[in-house]
Amino acid sequence: MKDFMDKNFLLGSKTSRELFNDYAAGMPIFDYHCHLNPKEIAEDHKFKNITEIWLKGDHYKWRQMRISGVEEKYITGNASDEEKFMKYAEILPYCMGNPIYHWTHLELQRYFDIHKPLTLKTAEDIYEKCNKLLGKDSYSCRAIIKKSNVKVICTTDDPIDDLAAHKEILGLKDFETAVVPSFRPDKGINIDRVGFTDWIRQLQEVSGIQISSYDKLIQALSSRVDFFHSLGCRVSDHALDTVPYDAAPEKHIADVFDMAMNAYPIPKEDIEAYKTDVLVKLASMYKAKGWIMQYHIGVMRNVNYPMFSKLGSDTGFDAINDDNFAPQLASILNAIEIESGLPKTVLYTINSTKNEVLSSLVGAFSSSFPGKIQFGTAWWFNDHIRGMKAQMKSLAELGVLGRFIGMLTDSRSFLSYTRHEYFRRILCSLIGGWIENGELHEDIEFYGKLVKGICFNNAADYFPIEFK
Repeated sequence: MKDFMDKNFLLGSKTSRELFNDYAAGMPIFDYHCHLNPKEIAEDHKFKNITEIWLKGDHYKWRQMRISGVEEKYITGNASDEEKFMKYAEILPYCMGNPIYHWTHLELQRYFDIHKPLTLKTAEDIYEKCNKLLGKDSYSCRAIIKKSNVKVICTTDDPIDDLAAHKEILGLKDFETAVVPSFRPDKGINIDRVGFTDWIRQLQEVSGIQISSYDKLIQALSSRVDFFHSLGCRVSDHALDTVPYDAAPEKHIADVFDMAMNAYPIPKEDIEAYKTDVLVKLASMYKAKGWIMQYHIGVMRNVNYPMFSKLGSDTGFDAINDDNFAPQLASILNAIEIESGLPKTVLYTINSTKNEVLSSLVGAFSSSFPGKIQFGTAWWFNDHIRGMKAQMKSLAELGVLGRFIGMLTDSRSFLSYTRHEYFRRILCSLIGGWIENGELHEDIEFYGKLVKGICFNNAADYFPIEFK
């Protein structure tokens, strides 16, 4: 029997261990998509206890607790931090096979040197040891980032954000990690959602442009692209819960925008046409700036409306959609290619049955730059061993795995950088297995270089973001 999550965890062959230990393990991290709070980085926030850094905003853990029957007061309610931690410790052993189980123990090992499993029996000792360490300056936000060897962090930011925290971070003298905003304009695209007109008014205020027409909206968005660019932004991000496509003349789009601003009902096809036109115009802006465009596709958000009404979004009430989006996605990528040429683009799917759709579309729109159009890493509900292997196998079978830009953190927690180690172990297990089976020639130096590329170097070449 192997030891619990030891140094050879997930590395079943000699070759996979060699690839991981000699090539992958020491690579830095390029975190090109996450949900960290830049204000906490700017202030170098220190966490009062393990509950705050682990459970305060982690809807992955909240879901597992709810599934296990834990009362909401121990999740997002008014129970004490210690009580919440104990409830999490109690349910964790039941989560075998879920990546949360592995992530939790990797974080305990790498940041707190705790190698025993978290259970109700061990919880009190682990809680005390973690809290004692978190009180030290070496466990502040920036210290954790440095310890994790993170070179670049791209946060997720609304166009109406003043980016004050990013300005503060730029002025830091003793912090070398590049922390840059990402442009997330979903609220200006989702014309059919509550709050659209309020958001337009906020955009009007921060841009200084009177948004009296659709034309002025595009000008305001362009001005915010310029502003974000001035503070280091080189990445956009879109949550395409459903992929729109419906072409219409711009005059008609202008009429649709006026209808929305006057609270008139809008037909579905006009909603699609509006979204399509804005996405095409934004892509042209990104192309002109040399930005990367990201599409996260296929989430059903806030499906439990009573809990959404109580707790808001991103609290654990989303699910996988099974829409057939291939024709729409192909059409919108084609429309962008015709209009301005596609910028570098990363496509992610929440539904792993669509892996081959994205793998094949990547090849259809590729050109000049190696890996210009990327099939993004296994995302959210697919962030597990099978999901990561399935995404990489699909990319290998229909595309070019060696050009893959690898893992991102996609987390609100500063301890989540062990997800990169998890990914790297799975990557080395996959490639090492192919070598051991004779499916690849035995050239450790070559495949070691390829592994280093997927872990960091490919992303460093792909994203035009300067770092030290």
